[in-house]
Amino acid sequence: MIDSKSDLYCIFGNPVEHSKSPAMHNAWFEHYKINAVYTAFKIDNIAHAITAMKTLNIKGASITIPFKESVMEHLDHIDENALTIGAVNTIINKDGKLSGFNTDFMAAIKPLKPFGIKNKKVCILGAGGAAQAVAHGINKNQGELVIINRSIQRGKQLALKYNAKFISMHEINKQTNFKTDILINTTSVGMYPGNKIENSPFPSHLLDHKMVVMDIIYNPLNTKLLSQAQNKGCNTINGLSMFMHQGAAQFKLWTGISPVSMDQVVVSK
Repeated sequence: MIDSKSDLYCIFGNPVEHSKSPAMHNAWFEHYKINAVYTAFKIDNIAHAITAMKTLNIKGASITIPFKESVMEHLDHIDENALTIGAVNTIINKDGKLSGFNTDFMAAIKPLKPFGIKNKKVCILGAGGAAQAVAHGINKNQGELVIINRSIQRGKQLALKYNAKFISMHEINKQTNFKTDILINTTSVGMYPGNKIENSPFPSHLLDHKMVVMDIIYNPLNTKLLSQAQNKGCNTINGLSMFMHQGAAQFKLWTGISPVSMDQVVVSK
């Protein structure tokens, strides 16, 4: 039951109404009988949100699109992995001091490990905060990175960081065939809400049945990209696995508890 002693946690983002984080974290709080509540805040200014976090003594926050990079300059401490990645998706508030972490990079790698990553050609679509984390994880697992992005400057910056190849989306759209072992979408193309849900970030004619295609979007679970990949016979991975793994890591940072799966939470009620 929420009362005046309940600790407050939240997610900051824009858009944020699609987020399943409140349902996930509140289920864990209830399961472990922790007097806390998690809610979503759609914001326009991350600096103002961080000020509010300190003022309201919000104990922890998740950071999502488009603030994973810009939030860093407003924090008191940043974990080494998050600093290397250049993006933060988790904040802990301890006595008014805010520390930033990144739980995305390991969460992205877990569903890919059964297919193998070492020495595999891995193409990442995008160069934002999520792409930074995924690239870090692939690099740590010795994958051969290729960055594909619309913005040439941002794409080249990320590629240079990991000694990776860069290909502009303009070049991709002109190609008649394309070879890669793993393709990962980290952009918002195909995400609900918005008018991008019927779009795919990658030309369908370049998909090949030998590819593993992963989309970190989890709403909808079966994005346009994944639907096209399935039609080509590709192995596909939706965004739910990464979402759950990064959320569980956040919960542990905030509470010290490694949470049970959602299936176990439902069974226990």
